[in-house]
Amino acid sequence: MNLKRQYNLPNCTLIVEGFSDGITATNASDGQPVLSIVTNAECHINGTNQVLQGGRTFLENLTKAVSSYAQELLSGVRRPHEVTPTEDQITLEKVSDTYHRLIWYPPSDIKISEKPFSINLSTVQLFDLVEAVDQFCTDQRTLPDINLKLQPLSRRYRQKDEPIAKKAVPMAVGLSSLAVVAAASYFLPVPEIRKPDPNPQVSPTRTLPQTPQPGASPVPRIP
Repeated sequence: MNLKRQYNLPNCTLIVEGFSDGITATNASDGQPVLSIVTNAECHINGTNQVLQGGRTFLENLTKAVSSYAQELLSGVRRPHEVTPTEDQITLEKVSDTYHRLIWYPPSDIKISEKPFSINLSTVQLFDLVEAVDQFCTDQRTLPDINLKLQPLSRRYRQKDEPIAKKAVPMAVGLSSLAVVAAASYFLPVPEIRKPDPNPQVSPTRTLPQTPQPGASPVPRIP
C-alpha cells in the first residue's frame, strides 16, 4: 500500500511518499501505518516553480542541512563546511540578515536549466522549511529510524567566553558604590521638620501719615 505524508506550511510543503516494509506495519501509539521505505520526496517552496525532489538520500541531506543551518543561525556560530558536490547534496548559506541561499546539486536524471540549483529564501520561508523538517522528524509514522546526528559545536568554533571574574567586576564595583553611599547616608544628621504654628500671630500694621495736598485747608487738631 502506497503511503503519503504531507507537511504543509504557509511558505513550504514537504511531501514524503513510500510504503511499509512489513516489519513495522503500524505505529503502536495511534495504529497508523508506518512509512519505512521512501520512493519519492518533494520540497515545494512558494515563489519558485522548481521542485526539489529525490529519494531517501535527498530527504536525509535536506533534513541535515536545514537542521544544521538553523542550529548555526540561532547560536550565531558558523562552522566551516567542506562542500563536495555530489548528487542530492544540499547546503545553505547566509546572504544577508533577511535572505538565505539554498543550493541543491540534483542528480543527472533531474532536468533543470541550472546546476547546481540555488534559491534565495527569506527568513520567513526558511523557518517554514525548518518547521516542515521538524514535523517530519518528529513524526513516528514516517521513517522512525532516521537520525539527524547533529554534533555540538566544537570549542574552537565557539566565540571566546568572557571570564567569570571579568563579568563579576562591574557587579562588584556597583555593589561597593552602593554600600559606600548607604554608609555615608547613615552618618548624615536627620533634618528637623518644623510643624506649622496652629495660631499664627498677626503683625501690627503701621499707619503712614497723610501728606496734605496744595491748596487744601489744614485739618484742625482736636485738643
